[in-house]
Amino acid sequence: MFILNFELFFCTFAALKITFMPKMKTNSSAKKRFKITGSGKIMRKKAYKNHILTKKEKDRKRRLGRMTMVHHSDLDNIKYLLCK
Repeated sequence: MFILNFELFFCTFAALKITFMPKMKTNSSAKKRFKITGSGKIMRKKAYKNHILTKKEKDRKRRLGRMTMVHHSDLDNIKYLLCK
């Protein structure tokens, strides 16, 4: 009796699993580059802070180290990559 119920459950579960659409995967490069704040804003790092830093002013390098918000024209694309 137990074996029949288990086989019936397994077959039903397998049939249900096939009918569902696959889940969307988060883009792995996007999840490394963007952070979502508690209020839902998407933050990004600023450019120009990787190399050739000797000729850049100290204050400029400090400003470039901070994170900033993503521009509203890019939000839809980034939300799609992050599956949000």
